[in-house]
Amino acid sequence: MTLQVGFVGTGGFTRFHCNLLSKMEGVQVRAFCATRLEKAEQAAVDWNGAVGYDSLTHMLDQQKLDAVFVCVPPMAHGEIEYALIERGIPFLLEKPLGLDLLQPADIASRIQAKPLITSIGYHFRYMDSTQRALELLKSRTVGMALGYWMGSMPKVPWWRRQDGSGGQFIEQTSHMVDLLRYTMGEVEEVYAAYANRVMHEKEDGVTTPDVGTVTIKLVSGAVATISNTCILPGSGPIGLHVYTDQGVLELSDKSLKDIGRASVCEYANQNDPYIREHEAFFHAVRTGDTSRILSIYADSLRTQTVTTAALHSAASGLPVRLDEFSG
Repeated sequence: MTLQVGFVGTGGFTRFHCNLLSKMEGVQVRAFCATRLEKAEQAAVDWNGAVGYDSLTHMLDQQKLDAVFVCVPPMAHGEIEYALIERGIPFLLEKPLGLDLLQPADIASRIQAKPLITSIGYHFRYMDSTQRALELLKSRTVGMALGYWMGSMPKVPWWRRQDGSGGQFIEQTSHMVDLLRYTMGEVEEVYAAYANRVMHEKEDGVTTPDVGTVTIKLVSGAVATISNTCILPGSGPIGLHVYTDQGVLELSDKSLKDIGRASVCEYANQNDPYIREHEAFFHAVRTGDTSRILSIYADSLRTQTVTTAALHSAASGLPVRLDEFSG
């Protein structure tokens, strides 16, 4: 069965996903939708038979699509998901779910009522190193974790606007929040401090904080701190370090280091997590078996809750309990 796939958005992540799909059997990219027709038509040039659209409604009316990839900025979510849910079209969505919590919560309830196959692009879950860490943690007691997403500011204008991206912790560092939840369990409370230190004086139109630290209490009793910045001139550390009674597990995007009292073992990723993510999603679309999808919309809503609660905490200066937070 060859799946007919469409894309909403024509940016870098769409090109990234398309490059991977070009190497997969049984998948045909049929359509692209963008805010401008010329952008969509340009994206379609590299795919024989694909068509570009500047209207999602027209694309869905004219194409019989088995699945849709949604690769748009945070502020563009909402109507896209509602249209796909109404038509019962499975979708893979690049994180985050939106700017805040209210609209994603409504979308999640509609997906559950349908129900509909979804996959959210928290690809760190699909890494070999993450799965190895889960195995090791079964026999260890976790005390705390330190997470990092340190780097430079992306050059796209919407990213530097709070009403475009939601800020670095929502748009980017949510990967580390999701990895924390996946490996250590659910979050109970957050307390955040954000600041504007550099980028608002170096770049035009910057309204997002450029440094931030979030202290997290987990339901298990463990604690964590996840910090981020976008003031660096280049890339910096990205990862999650989990401190246990048997040593430290250092998860990065390339490997897992198991640091014990007298030894260090490193487990490098052997498989591309994005390909695994794609394979799990397409398997579900073909068979209805969603067991291989590691991040569905409802689960990602919990990550969105943590990141949105952190934004509210930074604004108020007070801790936010998740069981009392509705966005």
